[in-house]
Amino acid sequence: MDLQFTIDLDLCIQCGACIDDCPFHIIEMSPDYPALNPTRIHHCIQCQHCLAVCPTGALSILGFKPENSLPLPESLPSAQQMAALIRGRRSMRRFLPDPLDASVIDHLLRTVANAPTGKNNRQCLFTVIEDSATMEIFRRETMEGLRTAVIEKRLSEGQGYFRHVVTAWDQGRDIIFRNAPHLLMVSVPSTVTTPDADMLIAMSYFELLAASMGIGTLWNAMIRWAFSEISTDMYQRLGIPEDHVKGYVILFGKPAVQYHRTVQRDEVQINRVRLA
Repeated sequence: MDLQFTIDLDLCIQCGACIDDCPFHIIEMSPDYPALNPTRIHHCIQCQHCLAVCPTGALSILGFKPENSLPLPESLPSAQQMAALIRGRRSMRRFLPDPLDASVIDHLLRTVANAPTGKNNRQCLFTVIEDSATMEIFRRETMEGLRTAVIEKRLSEGQGYFRHVVTAWDQGRDIIFRNAPHLLMVSVPSTVTTPDADMLIAMSYFELLAASMGIGTLWNAMIRWAFSEISTDMYQRLGIPEDHVKGYVILFGKPAVQYHRTVQRDEVQINRVRLA
């Protein structure tokens, strides 16, 4: 395994931070500067902790160079800004029809790919609809699939609500997709240890990043419920592998409404434990 591990000897101050922070102890001082222990290289999980922890930017690994990383802590938002973001994000149910620029969506997805996962799993698949024409086809096929389920009386117990959804669609109201121009679904191979957590964390990060950029989002379980009533395999239609665990859908796009303040939901249930 070639980890492309390099040390700039002019920058390295021999502090040993990279050695101390490596989760699997694959870096050692040899003899005066950090180097890989060849007997432990196979344990590397490519977390890049060594790249991030080096105070002088002397270490490169996996072809990644420190100058291409954002500097910390100056690049981080303040605690007040994070609190405002968490309190101020809203479920958006009114979208403008204009699609986002492809570069904006690419930035969102590449950033969210940095979200934490169980056992450093990097196998989240981000399935996204970017163009308006594809979104319109997908909306129509989903609704026609629901219509067929209603006509053939195939709705399962508790899913009778979709009759109202189809009626509203015929009247020009899109209750499920809310006329959103874009859709995101995160799926994970069923073989990973924490598929549900990995999906939900990635989508939560996506929602907060989108909110910070003025992009509206809506978590949508109705689409997954609708898929369960449609005879066509809509996941296959989206190109999602059959062996993947599928999560929620997030609709997103430019919001058609602007909120001017946070809501006030400070009620919290706390179980404080003190054993000593």
